[in-house]
Order: sequence, then C-alpha cells, then structure tokens
Amino acid sequence: MANSASGMAVHDDCKLKFQELKAKRNYRFITFKIEAQQVVVDKLGNPQSTYEDFTASLPADECRYAVFDFDFTTNENCQKSKIFFIAWSPDTSIVRMKMVYASSKDRFKRELDGIQLELQATDPSEMSFDIIKARAL
Repeated sequence: MANSASGMAVHDDCKLKFQELKAKRNYRFITFKIEAQQVVVDKLGNPQSTYEDFTASLPADECRYAVFDFDFTTNENCQKSKIFFIAWSPDTSIVRMKMVYASSKDRFKRELDGIQLELQATDPSEMSFDIIKARAL
C-alpha cells in the first residue's frame, strides 16, 4: 500500500485494476472510494458498459474518484481511446467528505500512470457525454 502526504493510503488493488483497464481493457470504468483512510476499488464496469452505465454507477450524494476508458472516432475517422480521471464531488455530499477527496486527489491520481484527461464534476451536467467527447477531441 502506498501512503500519501495527506495520510491517505492507496490499496494495491487500485493500481492493479487500473493497469488491467489500461493494458488489457478488462474494464470500461472503475470507481474508487475512500474507506477507513484508504482509497479502495468501489465498482468495476465490464468492457461492454456504456458511459450511461458509468454515470449511473456514481452515487448522487457521495464523492468518488473514477477512471473511464473513452473510445471515440476522430474527425479524420481514426479510432482512438483516452483515459479520463473524474473527480466526482456532488454538491449534496458532506462538506468533510468533499474536503478529504479534494485533498487526496492529486496524490491518488499520480498513482495511476496513464491518465490522459481530467474532469471535475459536482453535478451530472458537468460530465455529460458531450463534454467528455469534446474534451477527448
């Protein structure tokens, strides 16, 4: 387990599952949560999962970190993929929770080597499919 300056540990499973998403494409998305002072894997989305499946898996009133493997076609008709890191911090979540997630985010993100784009969202409209697509292109 890796320790961070904020006192937050990162469970080895987090990096392992992320490597599987990145290298083997075993998952479409992974959500992570902070539990007992460490970041742990929350949910795994199978490779057939859609972006809607991913957004539906995020709790409405709790913070999460997530990675999403976004496949898209460029304007030049090339198939590409980008890995997004999403910091989900809904307005309805507890202030202390938002602070813990915000203070641990950069350290956790550094543990996941291969993230290409980052997005922060406090409400589903801030991470709509159109926003993700626009950021990827």
